[in-house]
Amino acid sequence: MKVVRRCLLLALILCAGLSAAKIFASAYNLSIAPSGNNVVVTWPAAANGFVLQSTTNLLSPNWQTVTNSVNVLSEATNQVTYNRDRAVVRIFRLFLGNQGFYLYITRSNNTVILSWPVTTNNYTLQSTVGIKPASWQNVVVPAPIAINNTNYVTYTNDWLNRCFRLALFNNTVAPAGMVQIPAGAFTMGNVTGDTDLTDADPTNVNVSAFFMDTNLVSYTLWQSVYAYATSTGYNFDNGGTANFANHPVQTINWYDAVKWCNARSQQAGLTPAYYTDATLTQAYTNNDVDNVYVNWSANGYRLPTEAEWERAARGGLSGKRFPLGDTISGSQANYYGDPDDYPYDQGPYGENPAFFVSNTSPYTSPVGYFGPNAYGLYDMAGNVCEWCWDWYGTPYAGGTDPHGPNNGAPGTTGNRTLRGGYWGYFAYLLRCADRNQTLLSSSPSYAYYGNGFRCVRAH
Repeated sequence: MKVVRRCLLLALILCAGLSAAKIFASAYNLSIAPSGNNVVVTWPAAANGFVLQSTTNLLSPNWQTVTNSVNVLSEATNQVTYNRDRAVVRIFRLFLGNQGFYLYITRSNNTVILSWPVTTNNYTLQSTVGIKPASWQNVVVPAPIAINNTNYVTYTNDWLNRCFRLALFNNTVAPAGMVQIPAGAFTMGNVTGDTDLTDADPTNVNVSAFFMDTNLVSYTLWQSVYAYATSTGYNFDNGGTANFANHPVQTINWYDAVKWCNARSQQAGLTPAYYTDATLTQAYTNNDVDNVYVNWSANGYRLPTEAEWERAARGGLSGKRFPLGDTISGSQANYYGDPDDYPYDQGPYGENPAFFVSNTSPYTSPVGYFGPNAYGLYDMAGNVCEWCWDWYGTPYAGGTDPHGPNNGAPGTTGNRTLRGGYWGYFAYLLRCADRNQTLLSSSPSYAYYGNGFRCVRAH
């Protein structure tokens, strides 16, 4: 699909609360929701020059500007309340130029069928319950089925006012094995008010778009890059271990992870992110260097910042404790269950029985074993902890694309952060806002059996 400079197709939205609807939006989010005998249509006030139009026949459309309803400006949002005839399927669009395509929706009882052209391969189907405020999440289950050049998704509707959209973040296709995490603002930290989280006060953060590995780095991937790295002059403190090839690599320290990211970049012909000099000319390949410099615009692999990691882990959910909601269970993640002591832990008690082998450790699980969060990321809670870039410090910075403090917090100098929890510990470590820290050391004892990582790349 051609995208023109003056008419970027950022989103198309429709609401499953209508018996049938087809909605088009050009350049800005157009939302629609039923309200009694009316339809409430909203779009950002910043959409200057766009005209709200409607038609009742998509096959032979006769688009008419909506003039018989008053446009009300509310909280930087245009809002039109339109009296609808329930016997008529009325279709709305924001119009600027003639570029675009349609997302279709039909509803039968609690089943919603969505379809759109397969040529829109840079678009992501998303949904939200309610459009004001909205918390858009990628629809990854069920996956679309392509039939005759059309994508189809059959969705069991759990809310009458669940709305859908096709979102185009940009024209860049995510690299193989990665997903795009959209740019946006979110509240980072202890949004649920858990009293034991004393180092994660909520703060507003805005994160630029980036790509993230769908899975934790597996032992297979680790070994393939490790072999290349050690043959081209890299050295590591630890060789990494795992139970099986498709399990996450673990027993590596922060230095190992950072150097491995550079090796992965160079193996793929990309620009490394980490350097030992401020001029960004000497790629980091050897020894344990604390004062590492980062080329944040490099197209190579690197560790996520804490802000990037938490943005990705939340998957677009707002105000939730875990990547999939306020509670967690052994069917959603690999951790040590203790429902008696943690009310948000739904158990079962002890090591996850699917991976427990007597007298064998660690009890990791295959990468991608559990269901993904709304961004399509696996194991953002449990399995192994994930190294982040940031030095540990409190409070952590808000603002746009924070990179953490310049060094460790007083009394904790030398500590880098880990996120996500691991197979051998309690559910509280798996919370999106929970922060762990580990002293940097070349000693193998500090490369814990619960520490792994995944990579990100600049957008």
